[in-house]
Amino acid sequence: MSVVQPTPNDIALMAGRAGYVLKGNDRGRFTVASPTLYPHMWSWDAGFVALGIATVSVPRALDELRTLLTGQWSTGMIPHILFHSPSDYFPDPDRWRTQVAAARPAGVLTSGITQPPIHVVALSRILHDARRKGGADLELAEAFVVETFPRWLAWHRYLATARDPYSHGLVEIHHGWESGMDDSPRWDAPYSHVHPGPEMPPFVRRDLAHVADPSQRPSDAEYARYLWLVEQKVRARYDDAAYRATGDFVVGDVLVSALLAAASDLLADLGSELGVDPAGIEESRAIARRFRTGVLRSVNPDTGLARDLDLRTGGYLDVDSAAGFAPLICGGDDALIKAQRDLLLGPRWCGHSRLRWPVVPSVSPASPHFRERTYWRGPQWPVLNWLMAWALNRSGEQEAANSLRLAGLAQLVDCDFAEYYEPITGEQLGSKDQSWTAAIALDFLAARRPGRRRHVRLLTSELPRVTPAGRPPTQGFAAPRGPQNRPQPRS
Repeated sequence: MSVVQPTPNDIALMAGRAGYVLKGNDRGRFTVASPTLYPHMWSWDAGFVALGIATVSVPRALDELRTLLTGQWSTGMIPHILFHSPSDYFPDPDRWRTQVAAARPAGVLTSGITQPPIHVVALSRILHDARRKGGADLELAEAFVVETFPRWLAWHRYLATARDPYSHGLVEIHHGWESGMDDSPRWDAPYSHVHPGPEMPPFVRRDLAHVADPSQRPSDAEYARYLWLVEQKVRARYDDAAYRATGDFVVGDVLVSALLAAASDLLADLGSELGVDPAGIEESRAIARRFRTGVLRSVNPDTGLARDLDLRTGGYLDVDSAAGFAPLICGGDDALIKAQRDLLLGPRWCGHSRLRWPVVPSVSPASPHFRERTYWRGPQWPVLNWLMAWALNRSGEQEAANSLRLAGLAQLVDCDFAEYYEPITGEQLGSKDQSWTAAIALDFLAARRPGRRRHVRLLTSELPRVTPAGRPPTQGFAAPRGPQNRPQPRS
């Protein structure tokens, strides 16, 4: 399917509206994932948000990552949620009960699990923008990289040790939420062995109040399994070894592993450029090599897709999920990269004849697992499309990357920046004004490609005074407002 490129007016409208969404979700030193459904700071959302904000304000983008690091545990783990104020979000801090964990951070309420390590990918994009802008932005960004290098290395080291104690080369996750692809059919088999016990506390879901169609969300039975795993983590006092011995869900995740490999290589690159500790650089390279090997080893030669490993049964999980394109992210095999590129753009995936937009679906439309309206079981997530475009571009596949970028922009031209999209009709699903969707739109609009750096001017004074009806244009991002805006403990 050919995609018509957005017009200059489309670009101006999109840039202004995306900036407006991010400013509306800005809480001073961090950004909530969405206005109502996700009113806190999510870990991998923050990475995407930061790289989008960097196209407008490098200092504010760095503040996003700095705030995220305030929630880092002493083990190095970056938790998947930082709670900043009371809300109706569930599970809330009272359900997570992370006060039982010795490694929790002081003064910041967090969840007790993690999410994919996208953050150094974001940091490398921020530094790119800082170098383009120069001056104070560049000084600030380089100083931030040097200052926080040990924190990012500790984060990657945690995943490489506590979450891969037997050196499989695959990061072990203890909950489907840790994958970032919460209810993906990747986890159906492992979840079939999760049986909530009678001692699990009762719960009332609140997410369904924020969506028009409950069928878009996981079922009550699925949600009970999710909360039982939280209960098992609490009982293990959030000790990874203790959970591993007793928990029901232990899976080697290929997408998280590929991101760890790519991010570790990028961290080593940044450290080399800025003269950081050589031992840390070499450790980072070693992490990248181990997890790249683990991802490549998991590829099914028949399907060409990488597979997660159920560490309870020892069996690979064959599902036509977009996570199967993990080798595109970590690289390491040129022939496989080209084969995966052709598969991704071909008729089973982005080139499927039924798709409204030729962007990455979370599950192949040709798969029996495909459910076009249900969360990570078929809908198209703009951030996933961004990730695959980034991976292709990094692998030297600029033409393929640009095709995903242009199709992604065409999908977002409605300027609603939905959480995810129905792949057949193009309907917006989930929450509107999703921060990471707006952020990747800004990054796509920046059109940063090797040999052709073209940047869209985003501040209001530089935009035509045209916006969608009732939607003010962005005013840019305010300067940091001080420590009172950091996530605070709930009283």
